[in-house]
Order: sequence, then structure tokens, then C-alpha cells
Amino acid sequence: MDLKRIFLAFIIAFVATCGALFLLVPYLKKKKAGQEILCYVKEHESKRGTPTMGGTAFLACSIVVSLLFIEGRKNLALLALAVYFAYGATGFLDDFIKLHYKRNLGLRAYQKIILQLGIALILAWFCYENALLDGNLVLPFSKGQINIGAWIIPVIVFVFLAASNGVNLTDGLDGLATSTCIVYLSTCVLFLCLLAIQAEESGRIIIFEEYGNLAIVCSCAVGALMGFLLFNCFPAKIFMGDTGSLALGALCGGVLILSKLTLLVPFLGVMFVVSCVSVILQVASFKIRKKRILLKAPYHHHLQLKGVSETRIGVIYSTITAIVALICFVCWF
Repeated sequence: MDLKRIFLAFIIAFVATCGALFLLVPYLKKKKAGQEILCYVKEHESKRGTPTMGGTAFLACSIVVSLLFIEGRKNLALLALAVYFAYGATGFLDDFIKLHYKRNLGLRAYQKIILQLGIALILAWFCYENALLDGNLVLPFSKGQINIGAWIIPVIVFVFLAASNGVNLTDGLDGLATSTCIVYLSTCVLFLCLLAIQAEESGRIIIFEEYGNLAIVCSCAVGALMGFLLFNCFPAKIFMGDTGSLALGALCGGVLILSKLTLLVPFLGVMFVVSCVSVILQVASFKIRKKRILLKAPYHHHLQLKGVSETRIGVIYSTITAIVALICFVCWF
């Protein structure tokens, strides 16, 4: 396992993203490409006009650096990057409509779902047909695998859509989704490196190279996100927009799906699950009981209204993700 190459890719992605944002932030300010704030989020009124679409910087830098460093057998890495880009393009279209028409609503909900669903179905079909994956799922905290046949397609579609929208919902405070994804994807690097080493020791060279390249993709994303966090931490100089959040969600789900670790997604993405579940429960409670169970959903907005600072909420989310990731890592290996 070439750890030096992984680390070098991480450093270059970090430096490239910092440089890109150093140029992009003043450009977006000049173009008045600022975020429109929802009228009911009064706590964020001061953020109005903050440049958005910052996700284009870390998306482009992480993809370009990944392509420069992956080598050998790289089908899985290229597919992960393609999905990463496709969801980023969907988010970019959404952000562009918001900025062009100076409103908070971009693509309609059904339009985004159709685009996301189409990409997820392509990925799921690939996983079902590809000889490297065989429609298998690695069982959490064991060395066993289970083959569920064609049922792998709806499972992957569900996990993929849940991951992408989970990150999108979590991207509601300065640095929150960014810091949480850094922990998530850093853990993915560790898992993929160890799986690659195990594959090499057992003589499965194809798997070794494929997983090693997936680790490079995740490492580049982590480096790019760390560069972005310097500009996105409270008070944020730029937001990632749907360009970044949808792309990150796709990558978070995609790399684990492509390494047969699909069932690990809800564990590493525990805080994304919290965001999704809190919204579902809030809506269901209001529809059925005409009462809200939270002051505001997703859950991070509830904490904010309780007086918890944005910085502290980010630390809480990242810390919980790191603890769960450590437990998963120790139990699995």
C-alpha cells in the first residue's frame, strides 16, 4: 500500500483548494453570487449575501488531483468520481437557478429526485452486474458476506439517496457538513487501506489496486475539504451550496457501496441519519398531531435555538461521528 502517494494526494488537494478559494471568494463577491436566506431562519439573517457554490472549488480540485494520482486498475475509483461529479452537477444546476433568479428555491423537489434517482439506479445496476462486486454486501462487524441478488439494486438506491440528502440536510450551519464529512471520509480511507492490505496479502491484486485507488479518492476529498473548512468555519466566508453537499453525500455513500461496505453507511453517517430522521419525525408529528417535537428541524437548528453555538454544534457532530467511527473500526478489524 503506497501510503506516501495517498498522503501526497491529500496535501496537493488541500493546497489546490485553498488557492482556488482564495481566488473564488472575491470573484463571487464581485458577482454578488450570495446566498438567499429563508425568511423563517431569522438566526441566519446576518449570513445573507455570503458567497455560495464554494463546493465547485473542492469538487474540482479533489477530482483533478484524484485523476492525477490513481493508477493501475481504477474502474471503481473512476465510477466513484463520475458519481461525485454527476451529483455535483445536479447541485450546481440547483445553485445556479437560485442565484440567477435571486431566490432560495432552485430545482423543484421532484426534479432533483428524478436526477438523483437516475444516477443511483445506474450505480446500483453496475454493482449488481460487475464481477468485482457480484451484488454482495459485507456484513457489519464480521468477515462474512451476503448475496441478496437483484435486491441489491433497491438497497443501494435507498442508501445512496439517503446519504446524499442526509449531507444536504446537515449543511445548515457554518462548517457543520464539512467537518462531519472530513471525519467520515477519513475513516473511509482507513477502512479502504486496511482492506487493500488484506487483499494484497491474500493475492487479490485487482482488489488491492481498486481499493487503493478508492482510498486516494477519499484522501483527496479530505484534503480538499480541510482547505474548504478554512473558509467555511464560523463565520463562513463561503458556503458549499448544493453543488458541494449533494456531491459529498454521493461520495460518502458511493465509496462504501463500491467497496461492498454499504451496510456501514448508517453507522459512519450517524449524524446524517439524525438530520434525516429529525425532519421525518417533525413533519410526521405536525401532520398527525398538529404539534412539533423540535423547535426547528433538522436537529442542528433545534440545538441552535436552544442556545448552542454553531461552532459547538459542529464539534458535537464531528466528535460523535469520530467516536462511532472508532467503535466501527475496532469492532470490524
